[in-house]
Amino acid sequence: MSTAQQVPDILSPEFAANPYPAYRVMRESAPLIHHEATQSWIVSRYEDVERVFKDRAGQFTTENYDWQIEPVHGRTILQLSGREHAVRRALVAPAFRGAELQEKFLPVIERNSRELIDAFRHTGRADLVADYATRFPVNVIADMLGLDKADHDRFHGWYTSVIAFLGNLSGDPGVAEAGARTRVEFAEYMFPIIRERREKPGDDLLSSLCAAEVDGVRMSDEDIKAFCSLLLAAGGETTDKAIASIFANLLAHPEQLAAVREDRSLIPRAFAETLRYTPPVHMIMRQTAADVELSGGTVPAGATVTCLIGAANRDGNRYREPDRFDIFRDDLTTTTAFSAAADHLAFALGRHFCVGALLAKAEVETGVGQLLDAMPDLRPADGFEVVEQGVFTRGPRSLPVRFTPRAV
Repeated sequence: MSTAQQVPDILSPEFAANPYPAYRVMRESAPLIHHEATQSWIVSRYEDVERVFKDRAGQFTTENYDWQIEPVHGRTILQLSGREHAVRRALVAPAFRGAELQEKFLPVIERNSRELIDAFRHTGRADLVADYATRFPVNVIADMLGLDKADHDRFHGWYTSVIAFLGNLSGDPGVAEAGARTRVEFAEYMFPIIRERREKPGDDLLSSLCAAEVDGVRMSDEDIKAFCSLLLAAGGETTDKAIASIFANLLAHPEQLAAVREDRSLIPRAFAETLRYTPPVHMIMRQTAADVELSGGTVPAGATVTCLIGAANRDGNRYREPDRFDIFRDDLTTTTAFSAAADHLAFALGRHFCVGALLAKAEVETGVGQLLDAMPDLRPADGFEVVEQGVFTRGPRSLPVRFTPRAV
């Protein structure tokens, strides 16, 4: 076991600017670090993070979400286990897979993407972060839930506050207070809408959640509000950063951008490789239920484990040339990349595998395809420089591009 002083601290400006060199040092010489400031044990190797997520021996829990998520969302599906978790997941999962996703919500995804692109397709320039990525997934989720998209700025403010709370590794009291306010404000916004949908259901996801029943169990107003809060934060933040990162990676590799432009069936490959190479979420925490042996030492029972997805997804023991972006690599399986059988860790694994993975895939495939149609000669703007930001979640700060305007 190593101490945090031997590698760049995860709370340092150096780490925030570029965590990848630190990840390499951790994997190679400090795979288990006790980090005093966050009172957690940091793991960075693929085999260890995979083991934590799959948790076949029942050694890791999500009790950390009691303090990491519940204060801003309320109690969510992420905190549950056993039959309680299985029932709650069964209540919400149908909307995020199979026929319902394709038939009911794919038109919503296509319409929202097109509306955003229409606002700039005639200009020949755009910031793919500000003009598209930060708005697209939130608009989709709002439409899916049957909420008013005119409230986009409020939704964006709330999920930004939630993500800041989740990533508040330094314990900033201002961030904590903002998170607590968000929980109150979102509840005040959602409860009247939930009560209305119970009385007058519509053809939307929120109405479906109000009516859903599994084994005699239905979701309470608080359950539904907490899930909607989680959906906005997790679905908004991750898809936002994934789309921006796909284009940042492709623009940095013009030959791969040209290949995707020519063959749109490569979009899932570009997404899967982006999830591995620059994942939207770099850290996920778990709690130990017993003493656990991992690479580098023993983690005691009741400890918080910080799993570095960003480090594990570049482990040279798992991937060849892990620091190279390559949509054609043969050690990443695209056909399973958006399922619980994924061989990357960006969606986690095991029973808490991301329930919205297929929604994210549908959004990315639609959005990237429509953007390439609208910008066939997409190129970086003058002075273009990709600057990533974030530690808990991470993605490009902005992405200014130019293109020849094209008629609809």
